[in-house]
Amino acid sequence: MKKAVILFNLGGPDKLENVEPFLFNLFNDPAIISIPGIFRYPLAKFISKRRAPIAKGIYKEIGNKSPILELTQKQAQILEDALATKGDYKCFVVMRCWHPRAVDIIKKVKEYNPNEVILLPLYPQYSASTSGSSINEWENLCKKENYKVKMKTICCYPTEDNFIESHAKLIKESIKNLENKNFKLLFSAHGLPENKIKKGDPYQWQIEKTVEAIMSKLPDKNLDYIISYQSRVGPLKWIGPSTDEMIIKYSREKKGIVIVPVAFVSEHSETLVELDIEYKKLAEKNGCSFYKRVPALGVEENFIKGLAELVLKEKTRGNFVSSVMCPSKYKKCPCLAIKS
Repeated sequence: MKKAVILFNLGGPDKLENVEPFLFNLFNDPAIISIPGIFRYPLAKFISKRRAPIAKGIYKEIGNKSPILELTQKQAQILEDALATKGDYKCFVVMRCWHPRAVDIIKKVKEYNPNEVILLPLYPQYSASTSGSSINEWENLCKKENYKVKMKTICCYPTEDNFIESHAKLIKESIKNLENKNFKLLFSAHGLPENKIKKGDPYQWQIEKTVEAIMSKLPDKNLDYIISYQSRVGPLKWIGPSTDEMIIKYSREKKGIVIVPVAFVSEHSETLVELDIEYKKLAEKNGCSFYKRVPALGVEENFIKGLAELVLKEKTRGNFVSSVMCPSKYKKCPCLAIKS
């Protein structure tokens, strides 16, 4: 039996002139701006044009493009290699806001003609704005093209054992030789408007479960840690505390900062620029004794092993695979819509 594994990620511009159209695709996504398309389209045009100069400055810091496609393709290849002994698997990469887009990859999947398609968002913690958007786009495209095939969706894996072990391993490696033990372990995740959480998005709850599981794997049970959220934009109130505010606070207390990108599995602008450059400067400006960033998971062997096990795992609810069941108040969790 042939099986296609579709790895979803956000994507990023491959050159500076594509920064603005990338931003347009991002803000024109109804999962990001939830208003009718007749209003969302011109608003996305306005926002992307306004933000493009700032974003171009960010990408100039990392070689005039995002590295996320190449890194995701590497993850896909190593995952495919890991699955080779388990059956006939082929991995495909789909980006939500830049190329390769779902409309192009579905043609290649059809040519491959699998018996089953497995959707694997590279967002360990589910949000309707990330995993949900990618899954919905693929499912709607299948309906539009009348593509009918057996399908399984990896909904989320915030507490999957290998994923947690991968994080714990990289944290332990990053702090084992630190002479100064007076530091704050800061788990930073991409933020989300507070109103999305109030409407039932499980993202923040799942982030907390991830960190709780990671901390249980670290040998030092007295590590001082906190969860914070980065990349806040626009006038809406976002979930907090914000990463920049926490960096200022603990830097002024003369603590060191060890920062963990807990929701990002690949290096990209939010890690390479926001965490490595902007937040480091902010920490140093406010008296931080030292600043260290733990790498994103990338192709760390435990992480890839975890992805492979998720692909092989039997469905846990409906057509979904998940490492955790969200409380009933998180109505945006797709697993909760399935009657057990």
